[in-house]
Amino acid sequence: MISRRQFQSPIKEALLSDLRVDGCCADIGEASGFKTLQEHGSVRIGHSLNKKEEEFVAIRRNDILQSLNKLKITCSENEVPNIALLGSGGGSRAMVGLLGSLDQLQKAGLLDCVLYLSGVSGSTWCMASLYQESDWSTKLDSVKDKIIQRLSGPAIDEQTLTDQWNQQSKDPFPIYSAIDKHSKQSKDSDPWFEITPYEAGYSLTGAFVETSNFGSKFENGRKIKNQPEIDMLYLQALCGSAFADGDENFKFILEKIIEWILHILSIMKPGMLEEMRKEGPNSPPIDEYHQLLMDLVDMNLSVLNGKDPSAHDESIRTMLIDLLKTLYECIAQWIWGRKYNFLYNMKDEAVPAALLKSEMRDYIDAGPLLNSPYFSVLREERDIDLIISLDFSDGDPFTTVREAAETCKKLKIPFPEVNIPEEDVKKPKDFYVFKGQNTPTVIHIPLFNVVNCGGDIKEWREKYGTFQGSYSAEMITDLMEVAGKNITNNRDNLVEEVRQAMKNTRDE
Repeated sequence: MISRRQFQSPIKEALLSDLRVDGCCADIGEASGFKTLQEHGSVRIGHSLNKKEEEFVAIRRNDILQSLNKLKITCSENEVPNIALLGSGGGSRAMVGLLGSLDQLQKAGLLDCVLYLSGVSGSTWCMASLYQESDWSTKLDSVKDKIIQRLSGPAIDEQTLTDQWNQQSKDPFPIYSAIDKHSKQSKDSDPWFEITPYEAGYSLTGAFVETSNFGSKFENGRKIKNQPEIDMLYLQALCGSAFADGDENFKFILEKIIEWILHILSIMKPGMLEEMRKEGPNSPPIDEYHQLLMDLVDMNLSVLNGKDPSAHDESIRTMLIDLLKTLYECIAQWIWGRKYNFLYNMKDEAVPAALLKSEMRDYIDAGPLLNSPYFSVLREERDIDLIISLDFSDGDPFTTVREAAETCKKLKIPFPEVNIPEEDVKKPKDFYVFKGQNTPTVIHIPLFNVVNCGGDIKEWREKYGTFQGSYSAEMITDLMEVAGKNITNNRDNLVEEVRQAMKNTRDE
């Protein structure tokens, strides 16, 4: 039988092809031992784990072995499955939902079996708060109230990720996921960016810098100007900066403009439209955006009076285009997460040429590209056997896992096929398992589902919007309970999939 570790070698060829830019390509490294290609001072190019991460993994796997024994899963140290827990984006909903899920995973004895904890956007806010507490995963029940208090309002954390990790020894290894904005927009290089306690860099390209040096000025792989390591407050802002993506920001504002116009028109009482129009000729001069609203009023009056409204089409269309162009130009100037590019002016064929040219890069929330951090744990060298995806996204609860599967297929990264019954999109269940030959097993758990919400899924989604303000204490308690039910209701299923993942490693 061909093992998944042997099967993964085609990833190198796929990325060689997909990341080829101007005659420069990304080599994934040697199949045997994931040989590091080059070392450039603090910059590391190659597909291997950081030495300190390797050391942590060895210790953590031994701890996981003991935890598996407590669950009556008997195996040798070599058969311990590598398990990654993913928290999606979703603003405060994701932040609170992840805490509720972790709380029940800890009570079920499963949190101690997790090797990696990776998050996007709102989930990273929860992670940042958790890792303020040393060995939080061993005493979550006792520190939970302190975490909830932090989640209820703004918390200033001037520690760095390096400082935080120096206090830990018994927690899953944290991976904060973001994307390179330029790579997302140009689509000519690897956009997936990760920040861990030891390194920050491009997950699939295999280009990293020490986390303490992320943000310092580099040229040709050498640090020429030191900058202090970013603190946790900045890291949370970077990972949760969905509005830094111009396209997403533009769509969001456009939706709000439409909502506002519809709201204005819906609250107008009978006769109000006529009164507004009567005031027009003798009223003070009005600006073009007021005129836009008045033209919309005229269009509605025409419809109400059975007249052809097409005469107003051109005026409204022209003004809307001008308004949207102005908004887009403003949004394009916004700067967020701009840092010195540690790959600037390097001469290395293992790195896509597009990543070497600019002195600065913008790093932003990964949610606009993929709202779950799959690619941080799908690095070949992390050798993940089981992925548990906690999805707190708005809208379609299967978008993240579907898009991950599609992207993996394009890049020839081992990932199981994802087939969702059409009726489950509006009425999702609370537990899905996707398996394939020589792929990690993926468990997908939508936050709101027919099991924990019954027929009130829509009401729960509306109550916990992505961009609403802080939650009350009662809302936090309710959401944690709903998220926690997804774990307690599926404890036996989770244990069984961990057992199966162990058996799969035994067969390799």
